Amino acid sequence: MFRNKEIRQFTVLCAMLTACLAGAGFFVSPETGILCLISAGVFFAVFLAFTKARYNRIAGISEQIDEILHNEEHLYINDSEEGELSILQSEVTKMTLRIREQNMRLQREKEHLADSLADVAHQLRTPLTSVNLTLTLLKNNPDEKECRNLVREAEELLMRMDWLITSLLKLSRLDAGIVAFRKEKIDVRDLISSALRPFQISIELHDIEVKADVPEGISLTGDSDWLTEAVQNILKNCMESSGDHGRIEIVCADTPLFVEITFRDSGDGFEQEDLANLFERFYRGKNSKAAGYGIGLALCRTIITRQGGTIRAGNHPQGGAVFDIRFPK
Repeated sequence: MFRNKEIRQFTVLCAMLTACLAGAGFFVSPETGILCLISAGVFFAVFLAFTKARYNRIAGISEQIDEILHNEEHLYINDSEEGELSILQSEVTKMTLRIREQNMRLQREKEHLADSLADVAHQLRTPLTSVNLTLTLLKNNPDEKECRNLVREAEELLMRMDWLITSLLKLSRLDAGIVAFRKEKIDVRDLISSALRPFQISIELHDIEVKADVPEGISLTGDSDWLTEAVQNILKNCMESSGDHGRIEIVCADTPLFVEITFRDSGDGFEQEDLANLFERFYRGKNSKAAGYGIGLALCRTIITRQGGTIRAGNHPQGGAVFDIRFPK
């Protein structure tokens, strides 16, 4: 306490005043001088006791800050008395809780990043291994026709890797919050047409029937480029589930509250245990035949929810998977 310069100065001042008062009291009478000394001593003792109590409380607050700086789990609140120190203690408690929450959030993000990197490495390792094997077979295979097939297979694997890396880069941009979505009026019929255009050749090759029931004049607000990307990921999932000679239905509904776009395929639908995790990154479901990386639907959900929409996946009562997208008006 006496390390404080103000306390030392106040003590010296009190001593000088006590000496002056005692001198004046003794000048009047010895009893007056003694009374002045006793009064000054009692006053100074009370002041020291009060100041020491305040310094003890300040030391307690300092201890609390020190504990949180050293990542201690203990957090205490001494009392709920009113006063400046109680207000200070309350603010320190809030600060400590906020710092602890941020530390826990950072730890979770760190663990999530480590898991994501491990997943990315695993997802890339599989096609890389296949490419290396294909190149080895290509090197040792003299048959020209077989070589062309191997080259085509290697190209498909590289395209899949390129798609994965591009999707991960898009997700990282969305997670970092550096994507500025445009707010423009989008005609739903044009949105569906733009999303279907890259799949036309694949649709014809696999003889997939696509039926779109989208009335004219229905529109929603959002970024057309990113929403096209989201719809394409849904269509890609539907095409993979439908397989050859499959069927995809697209229905749009316009209500006073929202615009809804529904996608239904003729595949086997989803397993019940998969429904809760469909939009999680790198989740491929219990189906071992799944050819995707588990990144498309995660990207789709992020794009839609960041623009105020919602997406839901389920199974149709008559069979097949169903995706519902809603955008409020």
